[in-house]
Amino acid sequence: MKNTFEKAKEIFNYPFFKLIRMAHEVHIENFDGQRVQISGILSVKTGGCSEDCAYCAQSIRNGSKFPKQPMLSLETVVAAAKEAKDRGANRFCMSTSGRCLSSEMEFDEICKMIGKVKSLGMETCVTLGMVSEEQAVRLKQSGLDYYNHNVDTSPDFYGKIVSTHSIDDRIRTITVVQNAGINICSGGIVGIGETNDDRIKMLVLLANLKVPPRCVPINKLVKIPGTRVDDSHPIDDFDFVRLIALARILMPRSYVKIAAGRNTFADGIQALCIFAGANALFSSEKLLTVDNVKDGTDKNLFARLDIQLEQLSNV
Repeated sequence: MKNTFEKAKEIFNYPFFKLIRMAHEVHIENFDGQRVQISGILSVKTGGCSEDCAYCAQSIRNGSKFPKQPMLSLETVVAAAKEAKDRGANRFCMSTSGRCLSSEMEFDEICKMIGKVKSLGMETCVTLGMVSEEQAVRLKQSGLDYYNHNVDTSPDFYGKIVSTHSIDDRIRTITVVQNAGINICSGGIVGIGETNDDRIKMLVLLANLKVPPRCVPINKLVKIPGTRVDDSHPIDDFDFVRLIALARILMPRSYVKIAAGRNTFADGIQALCIFAGANALFSSEKLLTVDNVKDGTDKNLFARLDIQLEQLSNV
């Protein structure tokens, strides 16, 4: 039976402690409640994107004018993956800017990066924009475990933040990647002008995919001067916790990840998120173009909460 917006909204609006207690029960039925999965992330090709996503500093259509940078070398990427592994990450994510990769040479380089990172004993993840069926098969053959392709927001609100592609384009790419046997990592970004209803609809969309995402990252907008949403109202901290709880209830077997903006949350809010079902985090000090938590911060938090790091899975 498909999830409905009406039922999801009812759950989202439960009394706060009832909601997070319910989410916690779902979580411990499917995961170890004292473990989190840690990922490293690196922008391997930055800036110069032709798309007009309102929140993104890498778009040439926004006013932030983030400089275009060439693709990083294989050696640089592998060194960054090793550093992430030393910090406890068992998954490493590699991101490129743009609608899609601009050449076969770039795609070949990405495949080499995937193979090298995989050889370190880590899970691999990339976000490359749109890919073809043939490219998805090649990514799988290269050893790719996860493909990140966020739906960003609700279908209703999507056209207000992006005009150069549609949410249906995003879903088509997700389908192509899943058909190739690759796990999908797909979530959204909050605080870009959307409502709680939009946030709920986004999660319902993800939960109702033929195969729900294996990982659901929830990003809190980090405002960057020059982007078209740098004056938007931030999400309330407790609403963010509610969103984490709803994601856990709607997608009980998915990893729910607190992604960008985590460095703006007090430790108590992060603890509530973990209790409500968040069990994946980024460890890198930089999340593409924005800051993340400082080195050592998570180690201190995890010690205080008796949280342990998840070891490499068999996925």
